[in-house]
Amino acid sequence: MSNVPHLFAPLLLRGVNLPHRIVVSSMCQYSSEDGFASDWHLVHLGSRAVGGAALVMTEATAVTPEGRISPQDLGIYKDAHVDKLRSITDFLHQQGSYAGMQLAHAGRKSSTARPWEGGKALSAAAGGWKDVLAPSALAFSADYPHPVELDLKGIQRIKDSFVTATERALAAGFDVIELHAAHGYLLHEFLSPISNLRTDRYGGTFENRVCLLLEIAKQVRKTWPEERALFVRISATDWIEDPTTGKAANGTSAGGELGWTVEQSIKLATKLREVGVDLIDVSSGGNLATARIPTGPGYQTHFAERIRREANIATGAVGMITDPVQADHIVRSGQADLVFMAREMLRDPYFPLTAARALKQEIAWPVQYTRAADGKPPVRKQLPS
Repeated sequence: MSNVPHLFAPLLLRGVNLPHRIVVSSMCQYSSEDGFASDWHLVHLGSRAVGGAALVMTEATAVTPEGRISPQDLGIYKDAHVDKLRSITDFLHQQGSYAGMQLAHAGRKSSTARPWEGGKALSAAAGGWKDVLAPSALAFSADYPHPVELDLKGIQRIKDSFVTATERALAAGFDVIELHAAHGYLLHEFLSPISNLRTDRYGGTFENRVCLLLEIAKQVRKTWPEERALFVRISATDWIEDPTTGKAANGTSAGGELGWTVEQSIKLATKLREVGVDLIDVSSGGNLATARIPTGPGYQTHFAERIRREANIATGAVGMITDPVQADHIVRSGQADLVFMAREMLRDPYFPLTAARALKQEIAWPVQYTRAADGKPPVRKQLPS
């Protein structure tokens, strides 16, 4: 039998023993009130676990009230948020899926309306918040709020909020934490010279710009149990550089520099590995409103492959992955260790079952559904809560 990993090969990350490589990626639902999970979240996340996902990630979950993208974002900034989240993780575990929480702060992209309500800046009178926080007082675009530059006390509060959120995630029964440092949200804003014009120890050089994320990762790793996995989602590039010529395709940052690049992502991933991060979830873009992104099937997987190889760390691939053969190829060819899926999981919550049939692989089914399976598949075992 071949030892080459494939989509349905198990993967052990610390004490998290994933039965295969298909992960439900974080997808904002904009369906919370004051950060509380609802029955929508139970059904949305739970149905993907019934469908056989190895790991089910929550949407970007705000560590502070003002860290929400919209007033309807999921949050973990109150102890009272834990009980409903616990009921969700219990259900995921009953279906044999691990539970992951993506911890986030939206930074200068916060205090906006839901996408189907226009997605533009919300004033305090309209339900937004007074102060939108960022590394520097630079708005993402004309449709977004003008942020206030964080002072050092504010940065310390942000760091503390990630640690407290981690403690709550543990109480809620999650197995994996993912720090959201992508898509133009706060931690990405600190990384990129497009959005970070600071002159203190959190700005300027690469070492200074990565400082906040590394400090948070260190503290979260100390707080998070040793046997549970820690991921970080990054945007591998701001898409300012033309990936072919290396020349600026969209101008330069306000500081005169090109933005965040894959080379910097590799250096960052190496540093994150050294502080105990187990996997880099590799996305791209989101920090430049005018970026020209050459999207297409698997358009980000080559970033995941470079980071995996050059930083010597496990990676996850995400972005327009829709087909079982495509997902299997990503793992078999060494581009990534996990495949994170979003839109295709909305179209087909049972994608893992569908993919296993297409690839002629064995996968455990919920006992209630085995009558619909070919033959007699193994029945899922519950994970301990």
